[in-house]
Amino acid sequence: MKALVAYFSCTGVTERLAHTLAAAAHADLYRIEPAVPYTAADLNWNNPQSRSSLEMQDKQSRPAIKGKADNLGQCDTVFIGFPIWWGIAPTLINTFLENYDFSGKTIVPFATSGGSDVGETDQWLHSSCSAATRWHPAMRFPVDVKAGELEEWLREM
Repeated sequence: MKALVAYFSCTGVTERLAHTLAAAAHADLYRIEPAVPYTAADLNWNNPQSRSSLEMQDKQSRPAIKGKADNLGQCDTVFIGFPIWWGIAPTLINTFLENYDFSGKTIVPFATSGGSDVGETDQWLHSSCSAATRWHPAMRFPVDVKAGELEEWLREM
């Protein structure tokens, strides 16, 4: 099985998890980056006019992504990581899913959050990636998840 861990991280929390998961799964790593990076002000969820608040209020928002995941075509399994924003994945993840052909692939979403669960993430993301052969339910991990816990999760899949 050839795998890829694609992830979006603004604060480094999801990035740390992605690196640990990639090592545990013997997977390649790809950072999903917005074409316009998020600033601290953009991420202020207390401000209803912040960039992230406006994107998450508009379910059709598809922020542009910088670069391409060139090795995605060779993968059987794609782990997709992100922080939970407003109870779901950031709309940037929908952009990523809608820009690639996932036919015949297994998609495994994973998330980080200070306390929120994955909410309606599966419904919201799966509609952007309906060509995937297999969709695993999104899994939320605490910020301090250990490699052994990730390895156990991988075995259980």
